[in-house]
Amino acid sequence: MGTHYKGTSKEKLALNTFIKLIRSGDSLSSSLNLILAKYSLTASQFNVLDALYHLGNLTQKEIGKILLKSGGNITMVIDNLEKRGLVERRKGKKDRRTFTIHLTIDGRTKIKSVLPGIVNFIQDEMNILTSKEQLEMQKMCKAIGLKKN
Repeated sequence: MGTHYKGTSKEKLALNTFIKLIRSGDSLSSSLNLILAKYSLTASQFNVLDALYHLGNLTQKEIGKILLKSGGNITMVIDNLEKRGLVERRKGKKDRRTFTIHLTIDGRTKIKSVLPGIVNFIQDEMNILTSKEQLEMQKMCKAIGLKKN
């Protein structure tokens, strides 16, 4: 369903495109959340574990910047992961006021068990598009969402 906004054709085109983009993202997020729930993870928790697994130890500030999340949100996510024994905070070696976040053995085991299913889900969802369309979509999403960064 498109917009019922009574504006110019250019305004309606932009609104309809935006609505379709948001709805498709919401649909994918809902499906992803159902898969992650089977592993007792939220999307934010998965993203933190994934970042640490692929990028190594990071500060909370670095994690927030990578995931485009506020400091308060990242603190809560890391607190919850730490309570579950999936990550641990360690004081920085150079600056003892900072903490780096590390995957624990359980955290590494968890992300290794979750990742294949997530990759399969994403691949299945993206297979509706050709490789060329996927590359074009990447360019379009970067142009829209990351233009300020």
